[in-house]
Amino acid sequence: MELQCKVQNYEWGKLGSDSMVAQLLSSGNPNVTINSEQPYAELWMGTHPNGPSLIIERGILLSEYLKDNHDAIGPDVKKKFGVTVPFLLKVLSIRKALSIQAHPAKDHAEELHRLFPDMYKDPNHKPELAIALTPFEALCGFRPIAQIKKFLQDLPELAQILPEGLLNGFFNAEGAEKCEKHLKTVFHSLMTCDKKNITLSLENLLSRLEKEDTSIQTLLQYPLVQRLHKDFPGDVGCWAPYFMNYLKLAPGQAIFLKPNLPHAYISGDCVECMACSDNVVRAGLTPKHIDVETLVDMLDYCSYSNAEMLFTPHLEDEFSCIWRPPVPDFAVVKIKVPSGDSYNTIVRPSPSVIIITSGSGQACDTEPVPVRPGVVLFLKASRQLTFTPSDGSHIEAYQAICNV
Repeated sequence: MELQCKVQNYEWGKLGSDSMVAQLLSSGNPNVTINSEQPYAELWMGTHPNGPSLIIERGILLSEYLKDNHDAIGPDVKKKFGVTVPFLLKVLSIRKALSIQAHPAKDHAEELHRLFPDMYKDPNHKPELAIALTPFEALCGFRPIAQIKKFLQDLPELAQILPEGLLNGFFNAEGAEKCEKHLKTVFHSLMTCDKKNITLSLENLLSRLEKEDTSIQTLLQYPLVQRLHKDFPGDVGCWAPYFMNYLKLAPGQAIFLKPNLPHAYISGDCVECMACSDNVVRAGLTPKHIDVETLVDMLDYCSYSNAEMLFTPHLEDEFSCIWRPPVPDFAVVKIKVPSGDSYNTIVRPSPSVIIITSGSGQACDTEPVPVRPGVVLFLKASRQLTFTPSDGSHIEAYQAICNV
């Protein structure tokens, strides 16, 4: 069944047809007019109440259809999650950085929802998988401790706004556990630092680095910090690249954002899949509500390398690979069918939401449906689609499923 899906026009999204969200929207529905001055940030595919998908042929919400068609969910998913699609599939098109944030674990999400229901609107966790469609930038996880210490030594503008005693404790700490404990105190001090001190320190840093040669600028993250400061002048989040890993993903590379892992998407287009929740704890690079104390307390302060942040798929057959995160809510399959071939999807005990990202042809369960970029399909549990590309074309698609 073909779905009509919700677009979110958040301010950080790419504008007009520069946005892959807009490109997929107009390709999937030629009657849509793209506004060149409007941001097209996210395409939501699923049953989340903030952006529910509609079954085009039946004219009803997918969530309403499921209430009377439990077979579409399948017994395994129904037993685990109830009569719902427990994941949300998205395409994101990012022009400027999203907030520095993390997502709570399930028990913490339940507690936050109980205590602050207006701020944390559901009791679910929100692990996420992001797969780059274009070159994609993100901050993700804390850097190795040695790198953070080196930046603190090389950047007097940063060190001067932090208490000397905390810095000495961090510099002298040995062993992973002690280093993480001291990193937490340093990071908390930074995130609660006086706003005027943050603004002045960033201006002094950028003024100094502007005069350095290119190699020093690159080493000290000047191009990135300058971009962040341009969009969020004086924001404490502009200091984040000195604490968090800076990742540049090529198309097809992915990151998995487990609970409590600090991250911020910076630019690019991606397919994203997550548990069906909107729980976010933010602390910088955002005009939205900031909850510094909750974020600092919950974060994973372990050190990670860039390579450890990458989340690799495994091949299922010659036309598909799958990313299986360590959560039951979702997994994502990439399907690519070359010209001249056809492909029968693997039968899953789970409902599927599938978006075509390139190529053209048809998809057939009982009746053939023409497919092209931007077409979104819902496939019932334990059913199979046959993808057949048009002559001279191919079909590339991403399929979200439950990981049960």
